[in-house]
Amino acid sequence: MSITASPRHVDQRPVLDLVAAEQAAARFLAALDIDLDSESLRETPRRMARAYAELLTARPFDLTTFPNDEGYDELVLARAIPIRSVCEHHLLPFVGVAHIGYLPGDHILGLSKLARVVELFAHGPQVQERLTKQVADWLALELAPKGVGVVIEAEHLCMTLRGVRAAGATTVTSTLLGTLRDDPRSRAEFFSLTGAH
Repeated sequence: MSITASPRHVDQRPVLDLVAAEQAAARFLAALDIDLDSESLRETPRRMARAYAELLTARPFDLTTFPNDEGYDELVLARAIPIRSVCEHHLLPFVGVAHIGYLPGDHILGLSKLARVVELFAHGPQVQERLTKQVADWLALELAPKGVGVVIEAEHLCMTLRGVRAAGATTVTSTLLGTLRDDPRSRAEFFSLTGAH
């Protein structure tokens, strides 16, 4: 994944070859003995190629920050940010929510950007542990807050639809940095507000 990041702009534009992806999807389905001659399946390779291109490509965005003129020093938390990604081991989706909090330093962040940062790192083949850490590390680098906390709760279809078939199982991961890691009261407040105990 190639990400160009600055404090103001994030852009990820992979070179997509949808024709090659469609041809590969057709060969893949044929190898699994799926008949693509029926009317309902004829366009499936094209739809597969476009669906995976959408799942694996994040939209560019501008990071909007504002001076923390009032000196706000309490926790800012966005809960239940929808998350969808693709497991890098099986290329099956995992879906769930992210809870992100930070203790502001000199700047505060436009709240919608918390969801956009999640989307940025969720696109592409991913594992939940890495995703959790990437979001936290990126916010710490770009925002320079006093602390960052990220909790992700997700259902992995590679675990619920195949293999062990543990329907309803969720995986919870967390990364805490700065004060949210080092101060027990701040840590407890963060976990209490996320609802992830």
